[in-house]
Amino acid sequence: MKLRSLTPAALPTAAALALAFLSPALSAECPEPNAVPAPVHGLNPTDMDPSVSACTDFNEYANGGWLKANPIPPDQSYWGSFTILDETNRANLHKVLEKAAADTSAPAGSDQKKVGDFWASCMDEAAIESAGLTPLKPELARIDKIGSLADLQAEIGRLQSYGVGAGFRFAAEQDRRKSTDVIAYAGQGGLGLPDRDYYLKSDDESKTIREKYLAHLQKIFALTGEDAAKAAADARTVMDLETRLAEASMTRVERRDPEATYNRKTAEDLAKLTPHFSWPAYFKLFDVQPAAVNVAQPRFFEAFDKQLQATPLDAWKTYLKWHLVSAAAPQLSKAFVDENFDFYGKTLTGTPENEPRWKRCVTATDGEIGFALGKAYVKDYFPPEAKARADALVRNLIAALRDDLKTLPWMSEATKQQALTKLDKFNPKIGYPDKWRDYTALQIDRGPYVLNTLRGEEFEFRRQLAKIGKPVDRQDWQMTPPEVNAYYDPLLNEIVFPAGILQPPFFDGQADDAINYGAIGAVIGHEMTHGFDDQGRKFDANGNLRDWWTPEDAKNYEARSKCVETQYDSYVFDGQHVNGKLVLGEATADLGGLGIAYKAFRKTLEGKPEPAKIDGLTADQRFFMAWARGWAANVRPELSKLLMNTNPHPLPEFRAYGPPSTLPPFVKAFGCKEGDPMVRKDLCQIW
Repeated sequence: MKLRSLTPAALPTAAALALAFLSPALSAECPEPNAVPAPVHGLNPTDMDPSVSACTDFNEYANGGWLKANPIPPDQSYWGSFTILDETNRANLHKVLEKAAADTSAPAGSDQKKVGDFWASCMDEAAIESAGLTPLKPELARIDKIGSLADLQAEIGRLQSYGVGAGFRFAAEQDRRKSTDVIAYAGQGGLGLPDRDYYLKSDDESKTIREKYLAHLQKIFALTGEDAAKAAADARTVMDLETRLAEASMTRVERRDPEATYNRKTAEDLAKLTPHFSWPAYFKLFDVQPAAVNVAQPRFFEAFDKQLQATPLDAWKTYLKWHLVSAAAPQLSKAFVDENFDFYGKTLTGTPENEPRWKRCVTATDGEIGFALGKAYVKDYFPPEAKARADALVRNLIAALRDDLKTLPWMSEATKQQALTKLDKFNPKIGYPDKWRDYTALQIDRGPYVLNTLRGEEFEFRRQLAKIGKPVDRQDWQMTPPEVNAYYDPLLNEIVFPAGILQPPFFDGQADDAINYGAIGAVIGHEMTHGFDDQGRKFDANGNLRDWWTPEDAKNYEARSKCVETQYDSYVFDGQHVNGKLVLGEATADLGGLGIAYKAFRKTLEGKPEPAKIDGLTADQRFFMAWARGWAANVRPELSKLLMNTNPHPLPEFRAYGPPSTLPPFVKAFGCKEGDPMVRKDLCQIW
């Protein structure tokens, strides 16, 4: 179904390192894995473009050779360090999955059996093609039988449990004011386009996308068996209802404020907010009795409640059918897969071809039972010595940040002590969880692939809701071990580095310290400084939303934060300026992470002679080159525009040269002079 958010409640406060991508639909074929470049230990001089000065455009200097030599494959919208490592991981996971599927001795109900069966059902194209829409017909029939508002509400809840984005979002969440408790969360949702602005903007490009979306809706309805006239009418019905929901939705920038999206409601409050929606009946569907619900966007729910009355039941049924079939399309027959990819892949991201089926099945298996798959993955591909070295790097970065906090000239002693307390309570998680997820209650077989996916989504949905009213499980992970990413969660005050990212070019046991600190060290620093970015700083050491800053320190921080926002506002892609407010958290973490990693690297050299040059590069130059190398990427223009509009991460080229341009050690390392493009007049310095 849909890719899950970092947190069950889709909080804007759990910050990941990498860009977020759309997940295109499954294709049909299963060729051998695409060839990916063999890992190079350290830096490859051919990746550089020495014809460009490091002081003019550091991304081109560090990555220009790589960018020319690595065009985007036709089944990708983004091709860079993250995707290449992800391709390597998927090839390794492919081997794990083939082995699991062939293991006839695996006990019934075991993780090995479930992983193998899920993979086999995904790869069984003949059965999927033969079944067509049949596996969904019982659910479509349930929608057809809706005859009352109560029936409609029950079906909305049922579809939500299957991972279908119908109406709104519901999940479990740590209470932001009492982080030891888990409460319920309700947030805006129900849209088929990536963001509310796609429905509301009046520019020509947005209008064109809406026209193509309408055509896509019509084609999907036609594939379900509707004639052209009804398909066209149903498409318009969905578009109209989604537009009304979009009009009441918060912008992405507004949603970045954790205080604005914390609105704790009692049962009485909910009844007043949405008088036509029975929350007690809704809760009964999932056997939960929340003492309170955080309604993240009350205005949205007021509008949603009005639509329950104003929109005819038949229109709601049409809307629910669309969201069910759209969510399931990647698991259905080729006609649905192709149409789904044509819009979400080609139109929105510019990707010419769908990925081969085996890749999608790897991704899907990781998405539904990723901790069972991850257990086998780390056994084969993440040795204990890699975990030990990563642990040491984390300790060194924490020490560097501690030293930095102690000496900040703009922060008072009172706030410093609070910040140090928060840092001391950081909980690093490296590689894989100490306790593996229990999939006993999840039914997986070699029957219809789409039903395995529905059950996988329902298992995770109910697993999350079962946390409501219970103490927080601080051992739970939000990313699976093979994922090429990392995150910080302010509610848990934890930094998490899955095994998937602890590999070259980010983490390399055979590379020198300059490379590892510039790459994975900056990743670690990035996640740590999320604890003190414009969102993370609002949470205390225990994960509570609480103001622990003196007024003067908060004012000083906001002035420095504004500098970062202004810096990124100045970056332009295809005539469009970056939204500095949207990317502020990630840009701040990049800047802080790189600066802290540099300090940690230099600390390792204390009392030692300066390292020798390698390939003509000093240790400091290699450090900054390793940072830029992690952001080497070619991105399709369509995806770049989508990310500019919706993603809190800056585009990769801005990440490659933005943070170094604010750091005096970079200027010194490359001998840059005042007036050079990579020497900013206003240095944004927080940490």
